[in-house]
Amino acid sequence: MKNLHFKDFFWNSDLTSTGGYDAIVQYLSDGKRTCKEVEDFMKARASIEEKYAKDLLGLSKKVCGHNEMNTLKRSLDMFKLQTEHVSLSHLQLSHSLREEAKKLEEFREKQKDARKKVEQQMDALHKQKASQYKKTMDSKKTYDQKCRDKEEADQNVNRNTNTSNSKHIEKLFSKAQQAKQHAEEADRLYQQNVTMVGKVRDEWLKEHIKACEVFEKQSMERINFLRNTVWTHLNLLSQQCVTSDELYEEVRKSFEQCDVQEDIEHFVNLRRIDEKPPAVVVYENFYSVQRAQPGAPPSRPPPQNPRRGPLPDPTENNDVIYSTVQDAGYSVIQY
Repeated sequence: MKNLHFKDFFWNSDLTSTGGYDAIVQYLSDGKRTCKEVEDFMKARASIEEKYAKDLLGLSKKVCGHNEMNTLKRSLDMFKLQTEHVSLSHLQLSHSLREEAKKLEEFREKQKDARKKVEQQMDALHKQKASQYKKTMDSKKTYDQKCRDKEEADQNVNRNTNTSNSKHIEKLFSKAQQAKQHAEEADRLYQQNVTMVGKVRDEWLKEHIKACEVFEKQSMERINFLRNTVWTHLNLLSQQCVTSDELYEEVRKSFEQCDVQEDIEHFVNLRRIDEKPPAVVVYENFYSVQRAQPGAPPSRPPPQNPRRGPLPDPTENNDVIYSTVQDAGYSVIQY
């Protein structure tokens, strides 16, 4: 399939029209705007990465598992350390994205300067072409009018050929001669302007073709540069994912070394207190303690039968500690 080129498809039948050229210039302007939009996009992404990196770095400095010990503590420390490394990698990513955006900006400005020179030259040619074409058309109008004047003067001479007034005939011949001279002068000026506009047209054609070739080359370079820039942008993001996963893998390896039983035994060995639990709280019979010995009761082993036995009979052994109330109507409750 034959490749299409700007120089073959952007002509106008009207010599003064710049429609084809304007369409190409508009296409280049749209391309420049696209470069600026991609550049702004990459700068915004770099700012997001930088903010995320700073937030992540601040997070890595927060307390996380400070009171833990042994293998779990080492794993949590690795977790924080690699989080810090991830934040630094994102910070580096933001710098790389800004560098790529800077390259795109420089490329855009370089194309802008080169295009400006061509546009200025073409604008001058367009003005010259339009001016010379107008001058040529004006000279053509003058030429046409002078030719009509000559024909009219010749007709007047022919109509008055048989007249007897010689002075009138001489006057008509004089007017016809002047009309002829004016027509010849207008014809000469018109031909001269046609020649000039032809030269301007030829020069404009050559420069238009050159401009089309320059603009087409710029468009191809722009498309290729944008494609490669976005491709590099995506490669940087993909590499960041790989880097983050490698750092996270170090954390996973650390947690693989985290031994639950070892941490439990470490805590036991480090903070152990005693192997024996406290003794059982036993029931102590108040009366048995008093009968055993007044004063501070000695420590004694718990009784075999923790249940309370029957009270002693106060009528036996003349024990003065106990007394009875014979009156059946006696009560400590007073009404």
